[in-house]
Amino acid sequence: MTGVRARGEDIRRYIIENVEKHPSDISKVTGEKFGITRQAVNKHLQRLVEELVISDTGHTRNRTYRLCHQVEWRGKYEITRDLAEDVVWTNDIRPALGHLPVNVMSIWHHGFTEMFNNAIDHSSGKMIWVHIKKTAAQTSMVILDDGVGIFRKIQKALGLLDERHAVLELAKGKFTTDPRNHSGEGIFFTSRMFDNFSVMSDGTYFSHQKGKPEDWILERNPDEFGTSVHLDIHNHTSRTPRKIFDEFTSDHEEYKFDKTIVPVRLAKYGDDNLISRSQAKRLLARVELFKIVILDFKEVPSIGQAFSDQIFRVFTNEHPEVTLIPMHANSEVKRMIERARSGSALPDVPPTSS
Repeated sequence: MTGVRARGEDIRRYIIENVEKHPSDISKVTGEKFGITRQAVNKHLQRLVEELVISDTGHTRNRTYRLCHQVEWRGKYEITRDLAEDVVWTNDIRPALGHLPVNVMSIWHHGFTEMFNNAIDHSSGKMIWVHIKKTAAQTSMVILDDGVGIFRKIQKALGLLDERHAVLELAKGKFTTDPRNHSGEGIFFTSRMFDNFSVMSDGTYFSHQKGKPEDWILERNPDEFGTSVHLDIHNHTSRTPRKIFDEFTSDHEEYKFDKTIVPVRLAKYGDDNLISRSQAKRLLARVELFKIVILDFKEVPSIGQAFSDQIFRVFTNEHPEVTLIPMHANSEVKRMIERARSGSALPDVPPTSS
């Protein structure tokens, strides 16, 4: 009997995890997955409907299913000297999240307190809003402030020409506009703990999805203000904060943040090729703070000789203590990297069109 019960739990968990992708054919895909009839699947669907885990609309073959919101909570906070993220977490956020596995609650604890504290200390705003939605499968949170805007603040602090440069600095980690009080690690690690992490500010958008490269788009909207941070994670992930910290620590005994991944594609705009030394210098800004720097060339079809030479010959000669590791480079990019490392003298010419 126990085995039958366990199989039923497996079937219902599969339905919960896949119903959003298959709202109209979840019965069919579940039946194929477990080798059972649609009638048997429908019994599980009905039970989940009765338990208010999923909802159904329509009749017979036109019936569709959706996950029900088990929790929807909103909070609003005035930014004052007395506002503290740990108090808000204990009094409001943790109770609103409800029951979650210990490791998942630890991720929420880290992510919320880091992002809420950023809004308190850095936004120069007046208010912070928090919105939580929880289903049986995942939990989402939005933290919104009415302040200056994170990318604009980074742009100003570093004297950057464009807010889009700030996205690249954010992706590297170890950047803060207040080094006396902050390490600059909060956003970097938070973005890697969650399944989906995104920041929207002044029309500039930065996102990190687990297993996918960072991305940004620029969509100017004069009505937008402040900064909104979106966090999503599955309620039963096996991820832990410690696992994420370990990924970016070369010496686990010292436990220092000394390893980073830099998405090379963020150094270019639109269809621009990565050809100049200036682009390379922008890409390499502050990477000397790390021991190991992984340069992710995913979605970079080609690079110029000057760009490659600045990174893999000039920079490595000036900073032998930093290890640069290229990743996801295609054959053309690999050839340019090897030429630079071998010290081949080539003219500064643009790469061939992709």
